[in-house]
Amino acid sequence: MTRILKYMKEYGAMIALVIALLFVQAFCDLALPQYTSDIIDTGIQNKGIEHVMPEKIVPEEFEYAKLFMKEDEQNKWDKSYTKKNNVYKRNKFSEDELDEYDSLFAMPLITNSQMSQVPKDEFKKQLAEQMNVKPEDVTDEMIDGFAAKIGWKVNYNKKTEEKDGKKQTTYYVDMRGMFKNLIGSGAMKQENLIDIRDKMEENFKTMEDSFIKSTAISYTISASKMADVDVDKIQTRYLWIAGFKMIVMALLMSGSAVFAGFFASKIGAAVGMNLRGKIFKKVINFSDAEMNKFSTASLITRSTNDIQQIQMVITMLLRMVAYAPIVGIGGVLKVIQTGAGMSWIIVLAVISVLMLVIILMMLAMPKFKVMQKLVDKVNLVSREILTGLLVIRAFGREKTEEERFDDANKNLTKAMLFTNRVMSVMMPGMMLIMNGISILIVWVAAGRIDTGSMQVGTMTAFITYTMQIIMAFLMLTMMSVMLPRAAVSAERIEEVLNKEITIYDDKDAEVLGRKDNTVVFNDVSFKYPGAEDNVLEHISFTAEPGKTTAIIGSTGSGKSTLINLIPRFYDVSEGSITVGGKDIRNVSIESLRDLIGYVPQKAVLFSGTIASNLRYGRSDATDDEIIEAAQISQSEEFIEGKKAKYDTHISQGGTNVSGGQKQRLSIARAIAKKPEIYIFDDSFSALDFKTDAVLRKALSKKTKNSTVIIVAQRISTILNADQIIVLDGGKIAGIGTHKDLLDNCEVYRQIAKSQLSEAELGISEDNGKEGK
Repeated sequence: MTRILKYMKEYGAMIALVIALLFVQAFCDLALPQYTSDIIDTGIQNKGIEHVMPEKIVPEEFEYAKLFMKEDEQNKWDKSYTKKNNVYKRNKFSEDELDEYDSLFAMPLITNSQMSQVPKDEFKKQLAEQMNVKPEDVTDEMIDGFAAKIGWKVNYNKKTEEKDGKKQTTYYVDMRGMFKNLIGSGAMKQENLIDIRDKMEENFKTMEDSFIKSTAISYTISASKMADVDVDKIQTRYLWIAGFKMIVMALLMSGSAVFAGFFASKIGAAVGMNLRGKIFKKVINFSDAEMNKFSTASLITRSTNDIQQIQMVITMLLRMVAYAPIVGIGGVLKVIQTGAGMSWIIVLAVISVLMLVIILMMLAMPKFKVMQKLVDKVNLVSREILTGLLVIRAFGREKTEEERFDDANKNLTKAMLFTNRVMSVMMPGMMLIMNGISILIVWVAAGRIDTGSMQVGTMTAFITYTMQIIMAFLMLTMMSVMLPRAAVSAERIEEVLNKEITIYDDKDAEVLGRKDNTVVFNDVSFKYPGAEDNVLEHISFTAEPGKTTAIIGSTGSGKSTLINLIPRFYDVSEGSITVGGKDIRNVSIESLRDLIGYVPQKAVLFSGTIASNLRYGRSDATDDEIIEAAQISQSEEFIEGKKAKYDTHISQGGTNVSGGQKQRLSIARAIAKKPEIYIFDDSFSALDFKTDAVLRKALSKKTKNSTVIIVAQRISTILNADQIIVLDGGKIAGIGTHKDLLDNCEVYRQIAKSQLSEAELGISEDNGKEGK
């Protein structure tokens, strides 16, 4: 994880922008459930009326409203309204002031509302207690008589409801007039009405504030209708405004999500690009010693698949891991704000999610750790089969190689199938938990709604917030699946980036000049990294400008190893190599290799054209120079025979030209570079004798001022060399001209006799015997 964060460090400003966008997205996401709750509770249940104080109220209701208020409350009520045209209009107040008045006037108005619609049977019970009679003995005449005594006119309201398929009518009595007359006559005190209000308030103690406010607003709705206020218009206006706010929030949330995703992807892509660049720069500077530590297939996997894993995880980190705690903590705060009192359900949900994820991780994690190695194995086998296809066919090993690939493929498939099957349980499991939690919330909330301690909108909002909190944990747990694999990938990338380069420029490295072309080996010994025995021992010779130095020996004698030391593909273990009198370990690698025209044993061409391949060593080579190089290398004939000539397309690896043509183009590439030192590593082996002879003759004219070093297997290639170095078992068996070596070097003589007859070599029978 720390490695991945390190990769992201340089993109701090863009990451800050992404996090800011995520906060905006989370704010909008968390606001939407509250809007939904408000639409249900305020827009639908409360008809769009947001406060308990009616905007307009008729004088009679204005006075009734004060019945159950204390003196200071009555004063505030009176100051809150202005009478115009026989209607009291509410003065302008701020939202905070209206919220304060909601708490102040809610219970008086609820009590007022309850007393305005007391069931007739309940009223009879109260009257029977005062008359000392049974409730069923109280008649309408007795009620009218009681009302007449106190100067009160009884008003009845009826409400018809359908129960069990039958219509049932209930009559209600408005007792407020009675209380007003009793207070006016002195038969009842204001304190008695406050006692009634206190008892009512005691019944509402277990109910939440929003329910109390909603109950008070039911009175506000009826009072507003009496004052000819268009309640339906208020409701429609509220719903339109709330709906518009939700649309704006949704659009803002979508926009933030899109831009956050865009910048997160951009950061991920940039990190991927940088890592690929770093790996390429690192690998391009690897010596053969470092290259041997990693297989080619592994390096390809590390620079593609592994970086892709990190790129994807970085994008997901910024989109999911950064967003999850924001929306999760926000959801918890919103749940606390709702006051639903069901936080234990969220704890239960989170524990259930964590248990599911832990079980799945315990099953899948071991497989994730080996998956990248299995990908490497498939790539390695695939590369070996594709590059060695001709050999496989020649030896009839198709079936064996198919089985080898099938084994590697099956092992990877088994690992991937196992992890996919395990992880496929996650989503159904999560949906089961989420749906189960939703049912539990509805079941618990239904009881609370029934008792009035919760509203429907609050329940809806609580469900949404709970799902958001669970989803936040789900996002974090999903990342726990991806992070281990990405951590493995980061470790593999770091192995490459942290690999110590053994061949590098010193701080005070000198720069070689163009005429520094004398190559001297001073008692050079070499062994491969990790090996115990030397491959080369005590090699000393000088390759001078204008002369050709040839190296010959049996297979495995160290010929290619020796010339690989000159461009510093490896560094010597003992002794030194100098070019122009300077130790090559003390000069810059770039200036050293700039002097060298290297033709490898296995010709390598790059995808492009013939011209682009010939200019590979010197991009500013003119057309005449590359044509001359082609002529010297005997490539001109087949190039001119092609339709596009020098613009002929070359496939990757030069697969669309023959081995001899590929070899000649490699030689032409070195000639076009115009180096001071030519190195030919058995580069003429793919040429026929005639082409070989013509090419070397033309080459000798071009390289008369250059140092030429040729590794060869064929004696005919090096007959005219100025000096021939014979290697045997990593040691020099002889140095001299062809004639000298025939006379003095048994190893050379044996090689020569194996290729040419004694007559061709000019050896007499007696000389041959003496040599023996």
